[in-house]
Amino acid sequence: INGDGVLKIKVTKVGEETFLAGIKRLILEAQRSKSKLQVLADIFAKYLTLIAIFIGSLSFIIWLVLQRDISFALERLVTVLVISCPHALGLAVPLVVAISTSLAVHHGFLIRNRLQLELARKIDIVLFDKTGTLTSGKFRVKAILTYADTPRINAENNIRENPRNNPRKSAVLQIAASLNQFSQHFIAQGILEKAKEEKIEILKVEDFENLPGKGVKGKINGQVYYLGGDNLLKSLNLTSPQIETIGTITYLVDENKNILGAIILEDEIRKESYEAIEELYKLGIKTAMITGDKKEVAEKVAQELKIDEYFAEVLPQEKVEKIKELQKRNLKVMMVGDGINDAPALIQADVGVAIGAGTNVAIESAGIILVRNDPRDIVSLVKLSRATYRKMIENLFWATGYNVIAIPLAAGILAFKGILLSPALAAVFMSLSTIIVALNALRLKNFK
Repeated sequence: INGDGVLKIKVTKVGEETFLAGIKRLILEAQRSKSKLQVLADIFAKYLTLIAIFIGSLSFIIWLVLQRDISFALERLVTVLVISCPHALGLAVPLVVAISTSLAVHHGFLIRNRLQLELARKIDIVLFDKTGTLTSGKFRVKAILTYADTPRINAENNIRENPRNNPRKSAVLQIAASLNQFSQHFIAQGILEKAKEEKIEILKVEDFENLPGKGVKGKINGQVYYLGGDNLLKSLNLTSPQIETIGTITYLVDENKNILGAIILEDEIRKESYEAIEELYKLGIKTAMITGDKKEVAEKVAQELKIDEYFAEVLPQEKVEKIKELQKRNLKVMMVGDGINDAPALIQADVGVAIGAGTNVAIESAGIILVRNDPRDIVSLVKLSRATYRKMIENLFWATGYNVIAIPLAAGILAFKGILLSPALAAVFMSLSTIIVALNALRLKNFK
């Protein structure tokens, strides 16, 4: 906390112009939106009332013209008004939505945008962010390499020495951990965990700067250091050392552009990911993966999980473009992510799903939130979306069909064959119509 000093801060955007304010606006607009079927049902219910009044009045006039007494004509009018059931139409969709929202919570996901729940049934491809979604996101330091090692290193056979017993490796870990001390990124957490395990002291960092898609930069004891992956080296016009590994590599570079060392970390695939991908195939949905990792790492994970396609070495700002590429192929895309860098992509996707343990920005940007870090919940989400839509259609079909048949009968269209409905019987039919719609909606609770 800066109590007595002076801070000079430049504000580029304020209030409603900020990125977070823009996301907030999107969320508020989404929350005000209705399901397309609900909008349709509301319109039908409105016009049904007008139609019932019109047909009731018309039947009253026709029976008078046919020289029936006024009490009979009035009875036809009342029967039509009683038997018409616009509230069954009005309940057909909202009741299903309420039950499906409750079921969603029970199955581990929250619905922020009802339109996205409706769209989930039509998804063609699910695009997973790799780290923290398909993988555990718990990176472990596998090896610490220094510039003093041979130019070509086989990291798989690298001796895993205790950094405290190797001053050069200890220094690499200490500087890397210090630069990452305030980061929530999975890789940063892995490095910090290793430093904590080895009881490495964390140093004070000055002039810290985040380099989006590349890494970080900071000054420690008067010396400027860079920490990041291959994209960082490219930005510094440096060539990546040849390191044979399928792990994720983070390089430490000084201000003179000397590579001081490298930290190799590995992440493991979630066991649940295998089942999730397989179940999505059974539903006829393709899968894709997007990551900032190098191609070799992405290819290994994609092959292991049998994912249809993958995008590797993608910068955060490029994720939106990859989604647009899929959409240009006439594919409806569901994006599943958890990081702050995923927020724009979650908005661009037809359906945006955030992992509950992710950042607040990602969660605020998504229409649907997974409470658990379990990719299998995506399968449940799609199945619930399809089941919800079926129930909506069934209820609308029943409510509409009932009125199409009941109103003409109430008007006396079959009176010449001796078939007439009394107002009392019309009231019973009207009540039954509403009950049937409600009971059919309740059947959705059997969803598993």
